[in-house]
Amino acid sequence: MASLQFHGNVDVDTRYDASLDPAREPELFGMLMGVQLGMGMEPSPRLPRWWPSWLRLVGGLMAKTYCSIVILISLHLCLLFTKTTLDVLPTGELQSITDALTMTVIYFFTGYANIYWCVRSKRLLAFMKHINSEYRHHSLAGVTFVSTQRAQRWTRNFTVSWVLACLLGVLLWGLSPLMLGVRTLPLTCWYPFDALAPGTYMAVYATQLFGQISVGITFGFGGSLFVGVCLLMLAQFDVLYCSLKNLDAHSKLLSGETIRGLGLLQEELLQGASTRELNQYAVLQEHPTDLLRISPGSHHLGQVKVFHSALVECVRLHRFILYCCAELENLFSPYCLVKSMQITLQLCLLMFVGVSGSREFLRIVNQFQYLTLTLFELLMFTYCGELLSRHSVRSGEAFWRGGWWKHAHLLRQDVLIFLVNSRRGVYVTAGKFYVMDVNRLRSVITQAFSFLTLLQKLAAKKAIAEP
Repeated sequence: MASLQFHGNVDVDTRYDASLDPAREPELFGMLMGVQLGMGMEPSPRLPRWWPSWLRLVGGLMAKTYCSIVILISLHLCLLFTKTTLDVLPTGELQSITDALTMTVIYFFTGYANIYWCVRSKRLLAFMKHINSEYRHHSLAGVTFVSTQRAQRWTRNFTVSWVLACLLGVLLWGLSPLMLGVRTLPLTCWYPFDALAPGTYMAVYATQLFGQISVGITFGFGGSLFVGVCLLMLAQFDVLYCSLKNLDAHSKLLSGETIRGLGLLQEELLQGASTRELNQYAVLQEHPTDLLRISPGSHHLGQVKVFHSALVECVRLHRFILYCCAELENLFSPYCLVKSMQITLQLCLLMFVGVSGSREFLRIVNQFQYLTLTLFELLMFTYCGELLSRHSVRSGEAFWRGGWWKHAHLLRQDVLIFLVNSRRGVYVTAGKFYVMDVNRLRSVITQAFSFLTLLQKLAAKKAIAEP
């Protein structure tokens, strides 16, 4: 369990404003775990222990069956669109080819993502459990503090917003025949039978609609999980930065420093709006500690001993963050590799269809939604990866803000080891080939426009060749 020093409002001698530092949350990923279970990406769910063994066996079997059905729906639609693409290739109609190829890419990635998260579900659940039990909710007691509640609120809001946006984007496409009142299917692909026949139409329509919902949930889950973990890790870096900044204040607080002395130190560390250092923290906001709420004279411990123990706690927090970021890299490296290729192809095809396709209103709206979601998803992965990389090497900067040098001669080895480890950068890669950062954002967009230019040239040549 994480040290209680980082939990906030736990020690009776150290109380904070409850509006700025609410209670520590026991579950950070409840919403994402519900999405994962609801859309068949968790073949071995955690069932209640009080269930009898036969019911747990049946529940596990039903979960695996449901996951298999979700995967089969995505893969069979991918195969149908592949067959459709092969059928329209000889015709040379670029719009039909790109339409079919776009859906092939989308459903191929959906099937891949469903299989990937099912295979990695146990490791992912263990990762979530480790973060829930070990994350630090509050910075070390000092004259200033930060609380991770803000990052947790941002994570929840983003998860809800992104999953709903992905769902609305695919549902508008899936429900368009019902909205227009026509007897057609939302997805035009090859079937070995008459899909519009009275006996098969409803079943095929329901399958395609469920496939569209699976696309939205799968895309929403992967993006929300990546951004959520990145925000939480950035918040942990902020907790570490504020704790390092307050090391000297923490040691004085627990060694019996007077309120007046702590107040002077607070004014020094928490500067005014015109002189305060910008971008000290990634996502959290620093607040001054209400010194009247604490009892600084109740411990009377030696400053050097308190400083050393606090530094050890900061080292443990830093090791926890590095471990979580390494696990994030291990979980998302294969996923980001396929995701980058999928986004590159999808951007190219969607832009070509938007430029050269038909001008039906509902079609334009659907294509614009898909293009917007794809661009935003690319920005999510690259920007969050960039933030994580940049802020992971700023621990040394935070260390220099405090008065640690007053005790450096007594803790020389510990300080040097920490300063060396503080330069260990964190990177999220795509298959170990390239880093997910803003350079990758530029690279993907450049590649997509290169493919778009090639398709436009092919379309122009075809138009000239036709009589």
